[in-house]
Amino acid sequence: MAMSDWNIVTRSMRHRFFSSVVTILSVAIAVGLVTLLISMRDAGENSFKRGTGNVQMLISKEPGPLPSVLNSMFYAQAPGNPITWAQYLELKRSYPFAWSVPTQLGDSYKDAPVMGTDESFFNDFQPVQGLSWSLDQGAYFAAPFEVVVGSDAAARLGLSLGDEINLEHGAPRTEGGHTHDQFAFRVVGILSPTHTAHDRAIFTPLESSWILHAHDRREAIFGHGIVTTGEDLVADDMKITAIYASLGERKAALTQVLSALRRDPNWTVANPADSVGGLFQIVSNIDQILLAMAIAVMLSSGVSILLALYNSMEQRKRQIAVLRVLGASRTRVFGLVLTESALIGLIGGGVGVLLALAGGLLVTKVLAQRVGIVVEPALPIDGYLIIVLASVAISCVAGAIPAMVAYRTSVVRALQPSG
Repeated sequence: MAMSDWNIVTRSMRHRFFSSVVTILSVAIAVGLVTLLISMRDAGENSFKRGTGNVQMLISKEPGPLPSVLNSMFYAQAPGNPITWAQYLELKRSYPFAWSVPTQLGDSYKDAPVMGTDESFFNDFQPVQGLSWSLDQGAYFAAPFEVVVGSDAAARLGLSLGDEINLEHGAPRTEGGHTHDQFAFRVVGILSPTHTAHDRAIFTPLESSWILHAHDRREAIFGHGIVTTGEDLVADDMKITAIYASLGERKAALTQVLSALRRDPNWTVANPADSVGGLFQIVSNIDQILLAMAIAVMLSSGVSILLALYNSMEQRKRQIAVLRVLGASRTRVFGLVLTESALIGLIGGGVGVLLALAGGLLVTKVLAQRVGIVVEPALPIDGYLIIVLASVAISCVAGAIPAMVAYRTSVVRALQPSG
């Protein structure tokens, strides 16, 4: 296209600056919504599945598999149905687990959940499949009243090696909780980031958690001022809330073990990856509705382009007629209007992709802070390119009718004096 034609198109858009900006923004918002939804469709599910690590079975007494996974692996809330230590040991003897990790939730520090567990949590459980735990600073706990802090919790709460903290009874934001002032927990390690929910948690030996609750029990009996140690624990104090387990390489036996456990009414058994997949199947129905709405908004932006250009035709008839007198063919005039609509689609599409990228960064930050999950919405470069080209194509279709009006503009009538 000659430079003069480009000048004509850009001057036309500048002349209708407000209308052009509003139309471009409508295209950008529609493209941004479509791009963000498409880029997040797989990213969310992959991030949640990533957070289940190498756990093949999550065993608890929760009402169902999904609540069990959300509470015991993603810290949605503290599990409500405890497992006695004797029941856990019997379970270990009854099934051929390659490894099992006892976990206990129910305490917190500020807004960070505290998990009681043992060394197998760091030795056997991988927060991400194929990725073992590592320390950014310090060491793993080796004695009661020591804590290891997830990377996000350490950064958010300003915890450093050697700091002492008092845990609170109850999950974060639980009413009726109280602080265990009698026991000071010392920070001995800070974990490297895993980009899972575990980054926002604090970990301590099971015995430490049991002593806290034993102290509450003994205080109710003997009054304030008593000292509680591990020697004061009774069977009723020694409880956990869930078990991470795996058969290791014996995956052929996994179906049989899962089936046997599920037949036992005493247990709720979840395959974490399958539970997350089921959750996203439910969410996908809503996702499809949102995507359909975003596409509808994108199509409506095409209508906006059509109306903006069509309404401007009446004002531009004299301009078009002058161009025809100066030698511009009908085809060239048609091309000028179509180019203007394509330019609106191109700018709107580009701005929309930038909005989607900015929105994706915001979503990533919010989810990382509130859930501890890193969701990274992204598409391949050609995916973004296809969306922008689709925006241009819709804009060109929308601009075809105004372009046809310009094509059919009568030079004689347009140049007749008004009145």
